[in-house]
Amino acid sequence: MAAYLIKRLSQGVLVLFLVSLLTFFVIYFMPGDPARTMVGQARVTEEQLEAIRDKWGLNDPWYERYGNWIGNLLTGDLGTSMMRPGQSIGDMISNAASMTLRLNVMAFAISLLIALPVGVLAATKRNSFLDYFSTFGSTVGVAVPNYWIGVMAIVLFSVKLGWLPPYGADSWKSYILPVFVLSIEEMAATMRLMRGTTIEILGQDYVKTAEAKGLARNVILYRHVVRNAMLPVITLLGYRIAFILSGTIVIETVFAWPGLGQLFFDAISNQDLQVVQAIVLLLTTVVVIMNIVTDMTYAIIDPRVRVR
Repeated sequence: MAAYLIKRLSQGVLVLFLVSLLTFFVIYFMPGDPARTMVGQARVTEEQLEAIRDKWGLNDPWYERYGNWIGNLLTGDLGTSMMRPGQSIGDMISNAASMTLRLNVMAFAISLLIALPVGVLAATKRNSFLDYFSTFGSTVGVAVPNYWIGVMAIVLFSVKLGWLPPYGADSWKSYILPVFVLSIEEMAATMRLMRGTTIEILGQDYVKTAEAKGLARNVILYRHVVRNAMLPVITLLGYRIAFILSGTIVIETVFAWPGLGQLFFDAISNQDLQVVQAIVLLLTTVVVIMNIVTDMTYAIIDPRVRVR
């Protein structure tokens, strides 16, 4: 187990290096001049623009810029924002990530609390009203884009009814719409998979053997069926958690939520290169860590799975 963990961590470090290099080159060859974007409509001379480029290292060779960025990163210094001069990128990302994490934890918790039991019940009561309703609801939830649901929710609950704020994070009511929209897709995908895997497990021989021994239905369901049905669901949950921060970029833009998605969008629009690099590296780190955690969780839930 320890050797496997070390191997996966080494692979993760390699992935982070390659992603950082690829991100740097994509940003390096992006069209536009960050210095001109920074000054906006102000009248400046070419000498002043050159001074700005020299200050931010935009005239340095690519290898020097990349080396300086990696060197500062290893010391925990993410640099200073060009979009917000004088403000630490670390502080910006920390504040934005806390807002995004808060939003996603609530959406994820709600989706799991509803999707897992409903998926199991739908599988055990096949062809019932609950089964048809959950199947239809999960299909719609997966098929309909969440940004469209977000816009329609704003039109209905904010514009027409005036019950909830359409944007921002000023009060607890501001959480309701984005959490609702984010939880729909998570709930639909998890419920659909949980139902399918539970139906498959219910047809296995060891379940029929347990029934023949006279074990109670609830004992068979929760001790043998649900535990084994959770394995493919864990894969999905690990994947969803890995992309939980990056997956809210569109929703945060729709609701003007001050999280990582909104910060990332603003950084790209304003060519704030170091902020973009830092956010991409953070999201990649989350993906790598969650992939490793998912593999380890497999071995915990199913003793038959052994990591070699």
